[in-house]
Formats: sequence, structure tokens, C-alpha cells
Amino acid sequence: METSHLGLSVPRSLLLCILYLFTSATRGSFSGNGCGKPLQSQVQLKGRDLLTLKNFTGEEIQYMLWLSADLKFRIKHKGEYLPLLQGKSLGMIFEKRSTRTRLSTETGFALLGGHPCFLTTQDIHLGVNESLTDTARVLSSMTDAVLARVYKQSDLDILAKESSIPIVNGLSDLYHPIQILADYLTLQEHYGSLKGLTLSWIGDGNNILHSIMMSAAKFGMHLQAATPKGYEPDPNIVKLAEQYAKENGTKLTMTNDPLEAARGGNVLITDTWISMGQEEEKKKRLKAFQGYQVTMKTAKVAASDWTFLHCLPRKPEEVDDEVFYSPRSLVFPEAENRKWTIMAVMVSLLTDYSPVLQKPKF
Repeated sequence: METSHLGLSVPRSLLLCILYLFTSATRGSFSGNGCGKPLQSQVQLKGRDLLTLKNFTGEEIQYMLWLSADLKFRIKHKGEYLPLLQGKSLGMIFEKRSTRTRLSTETGFALLGGHPCFLTTQDIHLGVNESLTDTARVLSSMTDAVLARVYKQSDLDILAKESSIPIVNGLSDLYHPIQILADYLTLQEHYGSLKGLTLSWIGDGNNILHSIMMSAAKFGMHLQAATPKGYEPDPNIVKLAEQYAKENGTKLTMTNDPLEAARGGNVLITDTWISMGQEEEKKKRLKAFQGYQVTMKTAKVAASDWTFLHCLPRKPEEVDDEVFYSPRSLVFPEAENRKWTIMAVMVSLLTDYSPVLQKPKF
């Protein structure tokens, strides 16, 4: 098809290309990809649930990180407005309080033109005043997706089974996938690539460690994890992580010695020793975790390019000020990246958008 104007015959495809270049230039968004068309990916996540990274391939997780980098670049650095979620609403169920999960999700979803609806235990009682099945069906009729921050992973599984919309795990007793996406984006930005990095976990065998174990090997990352005796990760998750390591040619080391886990590690990682719901165990846990504080002594046995991650909130017994506030600490970029990664999750599950930014090297 050609368009004729003032006696000139111009192919319609060329006109569209010129129009895109012009609009992209005026918006400051042209990325130099041919005619400016978004880079197309073979990965399609629309309509999926995100309950655990166990259910996603390395390529699919890479896609979410690529999309995170794309949105961050276009919105934060280029100043573009991308109403990709305009007209869509998100139900946010919070059985556990949060700073980063709530702020990142509310501000991120709204920034993309959507409407987030925050629901606490005062607003919605999962499985108490109304069954999980009924709640799932009601939410499916009124919202486009649900992010749930809950105590039990089994509640998320039921919500996902009974819902006709995507369900996203905002945290559970077993997994915290959206935190790990932010961690990986932070490391990608700092190191330029994830492949070959050694992650050194020093702390509790909790939902954060479980999520790392379900994904690190898929990027070619090694994992060395130290937990006190009696606080090891779930045996079933360890078994699956061993399988992933074997399939991807990576190393998985489980130990009770913090310095053994830190030795040669590129990334020192810890988390709270006392999660919400474990307050009665505080005295017992503090005793069990003696010697697990991350300090410069810990860093001395790490790799020369070591960095530090903590998903926050942080307590001094977990990591001292010298490490936490050092130039090697990435905790605050890590916190900010919670926003860009959750935005990418929502866009990937609810739209057909493809990134414009060149795909990073993973």
C-alpha cells in the first residue's frame, strides 16, 4: 500500500517508520533498534501466576529483568510516560506489613496508569469471614491481578487455582520471588552480567534463600549458603536446587560455617533473623545465630570485588554499620529496584509489551 501526496508516492511502511523516528526523538525514547520497533521476545508471560521462580525458566526470568531495565531506562532516565496499565486495577492483599513491597507496588502500578487497591487484614480476612475460593472469584471479577503478601504459601496456591487472573506472591513463608528479581537487577547493573557470580548467603534458611535456590543456577551463578544448625532451608527445596546446579553446571554448597560460605564470594547476602510471626523465638534465635553477623572480617575472605545485599529492614546484629553503609553495600539501589521489577512483573503478566532497550548480557 502506498500513500500519494503532492504527486509523490511513498510506501506506507516508510511513512510509519519516519513517524516512529520523529515521535521517538521528540520523546527522547529512540533506542537505535532498526526502525525503532520494540525488540520482540519469544517469551510470553501474559496471564501467568508468579508464585515461585521454580515455575519459570532462566530465559523467562531474564525477560522480566530485561523488562525491568527497559522500564527503568525509559521512565526514570528518559522521562517517558508509559501508561501500559491504564484502565487496569490491582488487588493488594497484605496479611503482613511492609514498606518496600507496598510502596513499590502502589507507586509502580499507578505510574503505569493503573489503579492499586490496598487491602489489610481489617479489610479482607482470608479464609475466615469468606473462603479463599469465594475471595478468589470475587477478586477475579473486579480486578485484573492480585498481589498477596501472606503467611502461608498454601493460601497463594489456592488463590491461584481458584482465580481467573494472575496471582503474584508478594511474600509467603516459603518464597519471596519479587525480592530476588530486585536483587538480580541490582547485581546485573553493578557487575554487567550474572553468569559466574558466587552468591554467599549467611543467615536463616528462609523464603529469601529458597527463592535464590530456585533461580541462581538458571543464570549460571554459584551459591554458598551458611545457616545455623536447626535453621537450614527446606530439604525438598535443597534437593531441587541440587538438581538445578547439576543441570546448569554450577556449585551449591550448604554449610553451618559463615566464613566457609563467604570464602571467594562475590556477593555477601543476609536477611532478618527474626521474621514476622517469629517474635516469640527472638531470644532463642539470637543465641543460635551468634557468629553470623556480616562484618569486614567476613568480607576479608570474600572475593576482591565483593558487594553486600540485604532486603531490609536491617538489624545491627545481622550486619554491622561498617559493611552496611560501605561503598560496597548495594542495599539502597536494591530497595529502589523493587519498584522497577514489580512494574515489570505486572506489565509482563498483563500486557503484550516488548522491551525497546537492547537486551542486557546475562
